[in-house]
Amino acid sequence: MPELGRNVPEIEWVNTMKTIKGPAIFLAQFADDEAPFNSFASICRWAADLGFKGVQVPSWDSRLIDLRLAAESLDYCDELNGLAAEQGVQITELSTHLQGQLVAVHPAYDETFDGFAPPEVRGNPKARANWAADQLMLAAKASCNLGLSAHATFSGALAWPYIYPWPQRPAGLIETAFDELAKRWRPILDAFDNAGVDLCYEIHPGEDLHDGASFEMFLDRVEQHPRCNILFDPSHFVLQSIDYLAFMDIYRDRIKMVHVKDAEFNPNGRMGAYGGYQSWVERAGRFRSLGDGQVDFKGIFAKLAAMDFDGWAVLEWECCLKHPEVGAREGAAFIGDHIIQVTDRAFDDFADAGSDEAMNRKMLGIGG
Repeated sequence: MPELGRNVPEIEWVNTMKTIKGPAIFLAQFADDEAPFNSFASICRWAADLGFKGVQVPSWDSRLIDLRLAAESLDYCDELNGLAAEQGVQITELSTHLQGQLVAVHPAYDETFDGFAPPEVRGNPKARANWAADQLMLAAKASCNLGLSAHATFSGALAWPYIYPWPQRPAGLIETAFDELAKRWRPILDAFDNAGVDLCYEIHPGEDLHDGASFEMFLDRVEQHPRCNILFDPSHFVLQSIDYLAFMDIYRDRIKMVHVKDAEFNPNGRMGAYGGYQSWVERAGRFRSLGDGQVDFKGIFAKLAAMDFDGWAVLEWECCLKHPEVGAREGAAFIGDHIIQVTDRAFDDFADAGSDEAMNRKMLGIGG
């Protein structure tokens, strides 16, 4: 320790780290026609009673939000924010997962994904894609009106049926698919840029953006667009056997949203990553409630703290075994226990001997 009375310049340790906000919960898996899940106010109160501080809102669910009105009316957005605050939570982000999926749909999935669209555009892929793009444009304005900084979506997929290279893919097939994907998304990304909101693609099997390599292919084609970012959900990396902690290091500057979801992967002599066409219960890889799977959340939350992530830790509940309301209740406590309150001082401040430039030069033997 420095001697008392020694003339040492006072050096203040400046903390630049940020504490993650949370816990929050994605409402998509809970919205229902039965109370308390059938209105925005009541589902917010339910979430707050479980200990959640924020709610992520699925923009396609009219029981919770009128997306077009939110894009057009600041008064309506103020009302929504006020309603959430009255119940003890705040809106963290909006989601357009279902609409984003429809921006790009391979014909093999036309009938399957038609159910995500309103009746007037079903059976018409071009009209459906235009409707989806318009929904994203509305979401950009609505997010801005709500004072939000990030938005969750899916990329959709044109190349997904060709994920496995058999039969051999024709030369240029994947490049053409990604060129078209970027063409469709570029005006949407520009709209989010104008709104001051990050557009975060959930890296997810079934989407053309399903891992780091595919995200980079897309990012290159949208010219490193500043609003082209990532919703990080480690569960989808477990099922693909991707090192999700290394992924966080590589893409730390693009990770703007986080879904906290658990998963397990237990390959055996009968099946692996592809799952053998089995149900979720029988698959080698399956989603689990928080704490019941294999995800290293201590490692994830440590990296989020170190990389100055100041967004929300949002529970996305999906589990083939546990009841959703049990998973939600346990999940709030689980996230709360894992959020790291970052330090406001260096742990070795007690040993600070102080310094100045002259001392530093003397200690290095480089003179005056």
